[in-house]
This record gives sequence, C-alpha cells and structure tokens, in this order.
Amino acid sequence: MSTRPEYTPIDAASRWPLLLLLVKGIGWLVVAGILSLTASIQLHTPGFLSGCPLFTYGRTAAMAETAFVYGWLGNAGLALALWTLGRLAGEPLRAQSWALGGAVFWNLAVFGAVVGIAVGDATGFELLGLPRYVHLLMFFSYASVAVSGLLAWSGRLRQVSYASQWYAAAALFLFPWILSIAHVMLFTAPVRGVLQPIVAGWYAQSAWTLWLAPLALGAAYYVVPRVTGRVLPSYEFAALGFWCLIFVGGLTGGRHLLGGPVPAWIPSLAVVSCALLLFHTFIVLLNLRGAFTGSGTALKFISFGLAAYVLGALADALTSLHGVALHTQFTYFDEAQKQLALYGAASTLLIGAIYFALPRITGKAWFSAGLVRAHLVLTVVGILLLLVSLLGAHAVQSQGLLDAAVPFADIVRDSRPWLLAASFAQMILLFGSIAFLANFYTTACEILLVSEPAVFQAPAAQETHAA
Repeated sequence: MSTRPEYTPIDAASRWPLLLLLVKGIGWLVVAGILSLTASIQLHTPGFLSGCPLFTYGRTAAMAETAFVYGWLGNAGLALALWTLGRLAGEPLRAQSWALGGAVFWNLAVFGAVVGIAVGDATGFELLGLPRYVHLLMFFSYASVAVSGLLAWSGRLRQVSYASQWYAAAALFLFPWILSIAHVMLFTAPVRGVLQPIVAGWYAQSAWTLWLAPLALGAAYYVVPRVTGRVLPSYEFAALGFWCLIFVGGLTGGRHLLGGPVPAWIPSLAVVSCALLLFHTFIVLLNLRGAFTGSGTALKFISFGLAAYVLGALADALTSLHGVALHTQFTYFDEAQKQLALYGAASTLLIGAIYFALPRITGKAWFSAGLVRAHLVLTVVGILLLLVSLLGAHAVQSQGLLDAAVPFADIVRDSRPWLLAASFAQMILLFGSIAFLANFYTTACEILLVSEPAVFQAPAAQETHAA
C-alpha cells in the first residue's frame, strides 16, 4: 500500500458537494465555539448578557449544542462518508446534484433551528433541542445527501467491502430512522408520562452510537491504514465490533434514567449493554492501534480521538452502575462525559480525517503548517483543560450534594473557580477552531484562484485496489 499522497480523478469529479459540506461544517464549528464560550461564562457570571432574552443560558447552551452536533459534526461527517464511499467505490459520486441540494437545505434547517431556539422554540430534549418544525426538512435534506453515498455503496466495483464502508453506510441509513421515530413519538403522536424521557434518552444515545460514532469511526478506519501503509491488525474481528455497536448501542440510553420512575429493567438493560459495548470498543482499539505509533497531523488527531473514544466507553460503563451514578448524576460529570464523546472523540476523529482528505480533494497542500500545529496544540490543550475543569466542578458538587448540611450557595461558590477554568478552555478551543477555519478556507480557495497543476500526482492504482 502506497503512503504517497494521491489526487485521483474521482476526487476532482466529486469535490464540490464535499467542499460545500466541509466549508459549512467548519463555519458552524466556530459559531458553536462562540456560543459555548458564552454559555460557559454565564455559568459563573449570571449577569453576562442577562438583559438579552435571546441569549439566556438555556437558549445559548441549546444553540451551541445544535450548531456543534448538527452543524459541525453532521456536515463534516457527511462529507467524509461520501468521500470514503466514493473512493472505495472506484468511481465519482453519482447524484451529486442531490447531495448539493441536500447540503444547502440541511444547513438552512440548522440555521432555522438555531434561530428557533433563540426565540424560545427549543424542545428541551438532549441532542434534540431542535424546534419540531425543522425536523422534516432535516430528514429529507439528510436523505438527499445520503442518496449519493448509498449509490456509491450499492454500485461499488468490487463485491469486497471494508469496515470504513460499513460504518459510513450505516450512519447514512440510520440517522433518518432514529430522527423519524423520535419525531413521531415525541411530537406528532407524543407518548405520555414516563415514556417521554425513555424515548428522549433512546434518541440521545442512538444519535451518538448509531450516527456520530459510525461517521467518525468510518473516517478513522479509512485514514489509518492509508497513512501508516499497513493492513489493520486483527481486521477479521472488525465485523464483530461493527455489529456489536449496531445491535447494542441504542440499548444503552437507559443509563441516564438510573433512580428515575421507570421500569427497573430499562436501567438494568443499559448496564448490560454498556458492558457489552466494551467489546466493540476493544475491537476498535485493536484495529486502529497503529494510529498511536504513526506520524503526521492526521494520525495525531485520530490517536487522541481514539483514546477519548475508549475512555468515554469506560466512563459510560462505570457510570451505568448504581453505586457510581450516586456520585455522578446531576453534576458536571455528565457534561464532562458529553464533551469527551462529542469534542474529544467524534470531533477530533473527523478533524484528523479532514487533514488527510482535503489535500486529496483539492490537490493542494495545506496553506499554513504553522496553523496546523497551532490547531493541534490548542485543541488538545483545550479539551484536556475543559475535562479537568468539569471534573473538578463535579467533585465539588458531588461532595456538597451528598451532605445535607452544605448549603447549595456554598456549592455554587466553591465550583466557580473550576467553571472559570472551563471558560478559559472554551476560549482556547475557539482560537483553535478559528485557526482551522482560516487554514481551511485559504487552502480550499486556492483551487478557485490558481490554475497550476495539482501538487499531488495521480496514483498508479485505483483506490479500491490499494485499500
């Protein structure tokens, strides 16, 4: 397998929907960073923007989550899934007009959701704060983009398929399914009483295990062997890890309902499912461990994201136990877990894949190596500082909430220094996102302004034979 950068005719013929999705996604990443910093400041300084009803804490936090998950992770994940499936199919993407149109309307839906949340139309559900009137637009626009990827999957030149294709195709198919079920059961024909948090918890967990994680893992499974130039170790187990995630991942949502007024079998099933999901995590680590010994910016991001993915799975399994959940529920530990999964794992895995993919999509090297290094350092430092800060605030909360003699005002006061550190971490992450945005836009715009030949030569073999 050649490790030389390759610029194929497939990349040239399929670049426009990919660049549109990536440009929009990185733009949303910066917007999410600004909103996350605003919400973080409001936690320790409640007077910040208190006179502006559009930016109260509840609305700002929901807007930040929506912009990050659906704007950044959704766009970037779709672009990399299409790129991976197109390359491994051995031919340019088909139905590109569907993908372009879907990308435009997907981002219009995200913009409408952010505006809707700002004016008070948020639903209040985790990872589903989107106003109900944008759900159908998101469903059809996502499906429109997915058509191009699924055609590449079904029309591939070889019958042999790869793990990167399994994860990418599963993510393209499963998200419309889980969104439609949640929309019907929570909004169109809403269930009542205790069933609502059960459905909401199932959607939040499924959005992670059946959509975002497969998008990120599909990109990692493609990039790691291409960069290292080696076959993935223990690859014969990859199918077991994939099907374990698909069948078990959605059953872990009950871990959020420990101690709640729900049937006891639901949290118990989540405990067992979290333990079973460790098998999937172990196989992913076994397959992709070469990322830790490789070199290059792409592998550095992917190795960090892989470590966060494994650590997050271990944390999920531990906090699903009643004895541990007693100390972690209703504290900042939940927020630390969410940041570890979304920013530490999914986001860094996708960023690493983008650093590998963009030069091959555009035929141009990254504009600034300095901005690449700055982005890597700022992202890693920002995520680590954010996790440490939230865990410190959790320790203060946990100790105080379990002691009835401690006034709640004292808990708030003692956790404030940790929240200040979390705001500083959000600022570092925002600076890293701005560096990423500037470098990406400058690199992508070169294909419009410069007509010189591509800096990468075409490969001697099709990607399907080299994978």
